[in-house]
Amino acid sequence: MAPRPMKRTVFTALVLALAMLATACGSGDDVTGPTADEGSCDVADLNLVTPGKLTVATGEPAYPPWVGTTDGEGFDDPASKLGYEAALVYELAAQMGFTDADVVWTRVGFDEAIAPGTKPWDFNLQQYSITEAREQVVDFSAPYYTTRQALVVFEGSPFAAPSSMADLKDAALGAQVGTTSLDFIEDVIKPSKEAAVYNDNAAAKAAMTAGQIDGIIVDLPTAYYITAVEIEGSVIAAQFETEAADPDNYGLLFAEGNSLVPCVNTALAALRDSGKLDELEQTYLTQGGSIPTISG
Repeated sequence: MAPRPMKRTVFTALVLALAMLATACGSGDDVTGPTADEGSCDVADLNLVTPGKLTVATGEPAYPPWVGTTDGEGFDDPASKLGYEAALVYELAAQMGFTDADVVWTRVGFDEAIAPGTKPWDFNLQQYSITEAREQVVDFSAPYYTTRQALVVFEGSPFAAPSSMADLKDAALGAQVGTTSLDFIEDVIKPSKEAAVYNDNAAAKAAMTAGQIDGIIVDLPTAYYITAVEIEGSVIAAQFETEAADPDNYGLLFAEGNSLVPCVNTALAALRDSGKLDELEQTYLTQGGSIPTISG
């Protein structure tokens, strides 16, 4: 099920609504990666797919609040610089010495990007959680965002007001294949019914809308978007403390051994120190409010 076209005013309203909520989960300030202490990070010296250009991959499609649009219809235009990840790329590019025109976008499937081997792009961002298993075949930057998992159900669902994991024991839950959301269902919630697995979040949302599952697990910013814009009558039943599982840190994904990683980490550190990452979070991803939190 493709998301409904969205006027720019709706996207703007969503951003403002998120910005009014109370607290952000943070950007992984306590987790760092290698930075460019030695060697040149001048654009001319960088290991780039195309010399002088920063080639960035994202999903097909890419959804708000991660990517927006300026055309007044729909979404999925990373060159708009709207949405947390789209805006972050241009801030990184500028920090590294690229102009906006030097940024080249390309598309790749979520699972395809994690496969080992060379990559036809410099880095990829589409909410990739940094995990030990993935780090066996690809490299990650330092985290650019740390999120929580959240449960989306319909209003009136028997699972709309859980107070513990035990309250979700009999729930039929689904998530996108290859994600930490799916891992969270299987390893943390552990419902009696086997998790339903989908190729993407659009298929998971369609299954919930069709009544095939009780709810879906997604990252909290995505849950805000789903309930505010995509699925009428849906609610965020709960968010989950990161302590219930490994903290869900998002990182830029690179081909294994890519020497570009330290230079990107240096740029990320500068954006974090300047407050720019916090500013982007406040604009697009601020979380909190009265959503119940389950810690165990």
